[in-house]
Amino acid sequence: MTKELKALGMTDGEIKVYSAILGIGVATINKIHEKTGFERRTIYDVINKLIEKGLISYTIENKRKSYQCSHPNKLLEEVGEKEKELGELKKKIPEFISEFNSSKPEIRAEVFRGKEGIKSIFEDLLNYKENYFIGGGGYIIEKLPFYWENYNKRREKLGVKWINLIRADISEKNVPKGKFIFNKKLPEEFSGSPSVIFIYGNKVANVLWSNEFFAFVIESKEIAENYKRYHKFLWG
Repeated sequence: MTKELKALGMTDGEIKVYSAILGIGVATINKIHEKTGFERRTIYDVINKLIEKGLISYTIENKRKSYQCSHPNKLLEEVGEKEKELGELKKKIPEFISEFNSSKPEIRAEVFRGKEGIKSIFEDLLNYKENYFIGGGGYIIEKLPFYWENYNKRREKLGVKWINLIRADISEKNVPKGKFIFNKKLPEEFSGSPSVIFIYGNKVANVLWSNEFFAFVIESKEIAENYKRYHKFLWG
């Protein structure tokens, strides 16, 4: 429930108090305190926010307040509002993209670290029909085997080509294989380095497959075109 209610913009405290009241039915501050462990002042603050949102209500009996959840249909209303807001945001995305493209510098650089950072680069590769590599060592197969299996199926489905200049000393089991993958081996002088150059679109990524995954990505049409010419020369 926590993840779903967070999607509606509720805080952890609001979720915990709401869940407690929902489970109790009709709850006093003491019961909410026992259920959540929150201080009473915190409970009052959270309750006031939930009342403002229309998610809980209260009754007074013998000068004592008891709290209960509003009908869950109220949550449906909240979901509807969020869907409406997201729909409006979706309409604005092309405008944001246009503004982003017009304001970004001619040369743009980003740094990526860790497995998730490297994965984000591979996901970006899928946006381009041709990917070029210099110094490939099949590191993704070795270090991210489960991700690679799923990723390669998606790459094949999209028809994304890999033109891959691989190291001479790469193990055959680590050579990327599949539809639209074209491999050629580099001279032995290029062997031994865990650094690979990715060229895709107007981007060039220097990816270091060391213990701490690291990548430096430059976005520049001129630089990317130069690297593509370099790749073409080595391929030939």
